[in-house]
Amino acid sequence: MPAISQHDVNALVQGLWDYMLVGHELRLADCILVLGSHDIRVAEYAIELYQAGYAPYLLFSGGVVQRNVALNVFWDGTEAEVFARLALAEAVPGDKILIEKRSTNTGENLRYSQQLIKSIGLGFKSFILVQKPYMERRVLATALKQWGEGDYIVTSPPLSCAEYLNGDLPREAVIQHIVGDFQRVKVYGENGFQAPQEIPARTWAAFERLVALGYDERLVEA
Repeated sequence: MPAISQHDVNALVQGLWDYMLVGHELRLADCILVLGSHDIRVAEYAIELYQAGYAPYLLFSGGVVQRNVALNVFWDGTEAEVFARLALAEAVPGDKILIEKRSTNTGENLRYSQQLIKSIGLGFKSFILVQKPYMERRVLATALKQWGEGDYIVTSPPLSCAEYLNGDLPREAVIQHIVGDFQRVKVYGENGFQAPQEIPARTWAAFERLVALGYDERLVEA
């Protein structure tokens, strides 16, 4: 990897991070939909929102059993099951927890969750969608494709880029994930998986610089 200071890498990552945040304001909803993730803080934040009264139900979606060596994450159940166990441990009533454990990607998170809601006769009309900070825009773009315009917002744990890069998860692996998720905004917008999103030239240049530096492990074929 070419020589570059950690400060300069951080600045490049910050550019992607800022773009991926969509800046929605929290508001009350019928359901908090938590999309699957390797980051348990996503579930913790969603539980905080529930406990603060933002919605009467928590729906955890995610069928992946995390076995991520790079991030040192090894779970003994699907994302939805692990998140739901945490909610129960935090005294969320079991009848207020819904589990969707078939999905393996963001599109399936939304599609299968809607199917579950309809199958059990809950007429949810408004949603708070919760994911990692650097996936907010991907979630929004996917929701626009899957659901169209609707009564939903996207939010994430209130962590800064610096806090995320210097947290418990390995820094280099986190950057690989951020770069990969950013690229998916463009690629999936072009192939129809998500609604297209405009990407500023400066932000795309930061992405290309990071790829040139070797942060290319999680890129998908364009």
